[in-house]
Amino acid sequence: MEKPRPLWDNPLQFIFACISYAVGLGNVWRFPYLCQMYGGGGFLIPYLIMLIVEGMPLLYLELAVGQHMRQGSIGAWKIISPYLSGVGIASVVVSFFLSMYYNVINAWAFWYLFHSFQDPLPWASCPLNSNHTDYDEECAQTSSTQYFWYRNTLNISPSIEEYGSIQWEQAICLILAWLVVYLCILRGTESTGKVVYVTASLPYLVLIIYLIRGLTLHGAVNGLIYMFTPKLEQLANPKTWINAATQIFFSLGLGFGSLIAFASYNEPNNNCERHAIIISLINSSTSIFASIVTFSIYGFKATFNYENCLSKVILLLTNVFDLEEGALTADNLDSMKNYLTSTYPNQYAELLPQIKNCSLEAELDTAVQGTGLAFIVYSEAIKNMEVSQLYSVLYFIMLLMLGIGSMLGNTAAILTPLTDSKFLSTHLPKEVISGIVCFINCIVGLVFTMEAGNYWFDIFNDYAATLSLLLIVLVETIAVCYVYGLRRFEKDLLLMLGHKPNWYWKIMWAFASPVLIISLLIFYLTDYIRTGTLQYQAWDATQGQLVTKDYPSYALAVIGLLVAASTMCIPIGALIIFIMKRLKKRNVSTLE
Repeated sequence: MEKPRPLWDNPLQFIFACISYAVGLGNVWRFPYLCQMYGGGGFLIPYLIMLIVEGMPLLYLELAVGQHMRQGSIGAWKIISPYLSGVGIASVVVSFFLSMYYNVINAWAFWYLFHSFQDPLPWASCPLNSNHTDYDEECAQTSSTQYFWYRNTLNISPSIEEYGSIQWEQAICLILAWLVVYLCILRGTESTGKVVYVTASLPYLVLIIYLIRGLTLHGAVNGLIYMFTPKLEQLANPKTWINAATQIFFSLGLGFGSLIAFASYNEPNNNCERHAIIISLINSSTSIFASIVTFSIYGFKATFNYENCLSKVILLLTNVFDLEEGALTADNLDSMKNYLTSTYPNQYAELLPQIKNCSLEAELDTAVQGTGLAFIVYSEAIKNMEVSQLYSVLYFIMLLMLGIGSMLGNTAAILTPLTDSKFLSTHLPKEVISGIVCFINCIVGLVFTMEAGNYWFDIFNDYAATLSLLLIVLVETIAVCYVYGLRRFEKDLLLMLGHKPNWYWKIMWAFASPVLIISLLIFYLTDYIRTGTLQYQAWDATQGQLVTKDYPSYALAVIGLLVAASTMCIPIGALIIFIMKRLKKRNVSTLE
């Protein structure tokens, strides 16, 4: 007798699970970066348009497929057509790649959290050199927060070709991160359903605390003005629209199979249309809300650095030219510079290399994304706050909740098809299947804790999912509309919801969303052809900054394998089914 499919305790638990999965680190670090790069408040125009054209319809489609088919990604697409089983396998492969490296972010968050209880914070100032006569040379070249990230945390090598050894502190944090994930998924929806209440809600509490604190910081208003001042000329930039579409696509977690897996545990008559709208709006609102928090912190950091720069210049000029104390201020600095240049031209010329050009606009224009924003910029701002340990603990707990929530969705995309398999579920309990998946990911993830691990992290982050997911979702959309049939899909929705989808959903599914995804695919391919070579940012300890290097040939081969391993599942899966059917026909005709 087949076991009944486990269900969420209630629809709210399902919403929390989807929000916990969809609202992740990308909302906190990538969306603010895109706002900064592509028009400030003006970026919201293409972002909200892409939400309507792409985000909501595709989310609705995946939730409806999972809920109606009541299977993970492999089983769901196999029901639609046996030739599409490769689509589900591709989703599992992409989720497996993502799980390999994504939990390393949680390991870093654990590392920073453990160090947040120190007073002062270990990234608050540079360490002394071996002779205890001055600051460490590498740290003096950069900043204390960058030094702590690149040297203490990563102990990064100069290039991807110098592997180095495993950093055991990071390895232990990674094992801890996987242990936490395993405990959260141990009993399937029974345990995950309880955890998501915390992972979905706690980040909002921390963001509210940070918002209140951020708005009271000196210079926060400079960051908010910078964010909400629209640069409408960016609307004519195709990259603005492409990045808005990409952000919507990936922030909702489309194509990984996680949403299909979560929806498969719903009651058959659950209102997936309403839930798609709710989850989409909450996800996008969170991105905007997190940007307000980030830019208030960013404004404080930029203002602090700007005023610190001014103070150093004022002190230098006051001492060298023996000016009266208070004679030189930030307001009259430019005019005083002109006066000193004309009065003491030779002496001022000698000082020029030491006089920095202080600019608040330049500080705000410094675009940082990804780990740089999460672990360097925020750390820089936190160390200058009062009660910095408290805000550091809160921030890294928030990162952990966001990361763990996303990991629950990633692992669900892998585990649901495996536990749906009659062979595996008959011979192994789900706790063992979950343990095997977590163990394999953890062992492979140790690669990212090596000295060159961060370079491999960037490869997986940049290339393991982008093209693959676009192709997967394109095939999903075409499969539902033109293989399974839009009219048939309408009848399924009528059965589940009590009404058919309106014209908006049908136009988006059948035309607008596929055209948009094809456009994104063309952009990524042409951009690669145009740039020609793939490069990465390597840490130069002698200069204390990132330098651009070309990937070696074996790294390019890995990039090719990452893309091919998932995308080739689709045609190979269809080809295998085709061959099996032909062989079966031949065997039948032979017997006759």
